[in-house]
Order: sequence, then C-alpha cells, then structure tokens
Amino acid sequence: MHEPFSRVMRVHALPKEGQTVAIEASPAEREALAAFLKLPSIEALSASLALKRSASGGVRVTGAVHGEVTQVCVVSLEPFPATIDEEIDVRFAPRADGGTARRPADEPESFSMAGEDEPDPIIDGKIDLGALAAEFFALGLDPYPRKPGASFEPPEEPGATISPFSALASPARKKPA
Repeated sequence: MHEPFSRVMRVHALPKEGQTVAIEASPAEREALAAFLKLPSIEALSASLALKRSASGGVRVTGAVHGEVTQVCVVSLEPFPATIDEEIDVRFAPRADGGTARRPADEPESFSMAGEDEPDPIIDGKIDLGALAAEFFALGLDPYPRKPGASFEPPEEPGATISPFSALASPARKKPA
C-alpha cells in the first residue's frame, strides 16, 4: 500500500554523528492522510526528528510530531479544531536474516512489559520518516473526541402514558360481586 505521507531516508547516507531532520506534509499529503484516518481535515503536520546511528548498524529516531486537525465531536457531531503533539522514540535495526525470512510459525512470540520494544526493521537499507510521523500522529488522536463545553444530556423520560388497561393495574380495583 502507498503511504499517504512518506519521507524515505537511506540509512547508509546518515552521517556517523547523526542528523536532525525536519519534515512537513504537503497539502495533498495532509488531504490523503485525513481521508485515510477518516478526519474532516488536517491543517498542519510536521515533525522534528534526531537520527543517531548505533554500532550495530541500527538507527534511533527521537523527536516530536505536531499536527493541527479538525475532529468531529462524538456528542454534538460538530467539527472542532484539535492539536496533536506526540513524542517519538523508536529504534530501527537491520534484520539478521537479510530481511527475507520471518519468525517460524511454530516459534512463540514473547513480550515483556519491562523491556524496550523490539526495533522496527530497516527495509532495503531505508526507513520511512513520514510513515513514522503519521503513525505517531494517528496514535495521538483522541478516539472519542469531545468538543470543549459539549456535554451529554440524556433524553427525558416519556410521561406516563394512559392506556386502556391502566385501570386493571390499579390496586384499588373492586372485585366483581
């Protein structure tokens, strides 16, 4: 699938002392990303990233993504502006197998809450900083956005309805003689 926001960087072109990169989405990229995320619009999307090489051939990307977006309130269904600011700290590493093989199906996958995440793979010697920024931007979106001041008012209970059988429910009804 084609990424709506893509800035591919070759890892071998990264200086040994690291590099700081600033990226910004174009209007067409913001429109495509807004459609992908089902948002009315994205007014701004930018990221400032610091890339540092590791001795193992990997890269650590740190920085922040900033976005101005229009979301739809889950209470009033009205659009309203919101700001997204997310920190980024991700490690990338080359695959030990050259990038072709995957984990065997019979080998269980293990997770640790205490340790760091597994590094993301460097694919064909490249990392996509735009896709990384878009991912963290999407993670920063409120899944249930609420416009400031919007409050949920439950519907009023309907009044007592008079039914032809109301008299039968009355405890004071007389027994026939």
